[in-house]
Amino acid sequence: MTVCYTVNKGLYINLTNRCSNACEFCIRQNGEGVYGSDSLWLEREPEADEVIECIKKYDLTQFEELVFCGYGEPTERADVLVAVAKAVKQMCDISIRINTNGHGNLINGRDITPDFKGIIDVVSVSLNCANAEDYERICHPRFGIKAYEGLIEFARLCVPQVKSVVLSVVDTTIPNEDIKRCEETAKSIGAVLRVRPFE
Repeated sequence: MTVCYTVNKGLYINLTNRCSNACEFCIRQNGEGVYGSDSLWLEREPEADEVIECIKKYDLTQFEELVFCGYGEPTERADVLVAVAKAVKQMCDISIRINTNGHGNLINGRDITPDFKGIIDVVSVSLNCANAEDYERICHPRFGIKAYEGLIEFARLCVPQVKSVVLSVVDTTIPNEDIKRCEETAKSIGAVLRVRPFE
């Protein structure tokens, strides 16, 4: 069962296979793993202590960052994510990033962003579209049309809690004319926009 895997200079953490989206372009529809990893489909969800023990097998000084990103939405297990991040920060000062669809507050029924203060350095939110209707059509969120505004609000609430908030779009899923609108959305909440290639 693959809980930890490496990508370039990052150590990645696979907490869950649950996700509140079913994005048409999701990388997990293309195979068992990514970048040469073993299968990221979990037999069961690992407990926090199991994740921490897995991380301890690595020399964290060899990595630039630790990233919560696997074959699922990491904030589906927000309490485990926070517990692991706290433990890692006690080991060393490695930068910690969350790759998320931004539904964390909707999933957990509360504002989880204050839990990130002092332990999460970067939150990268997949924006993917310039409006709620396109987002619902392409990402098929279980929260329906309110998911889009929910993710923008989540990102806005992250801004005072972490060092950097990034909204991202995949270049093949969004028209060029919408990228400007996404840039404006990111700027309006104090975040930056990243246009990433489809992989």
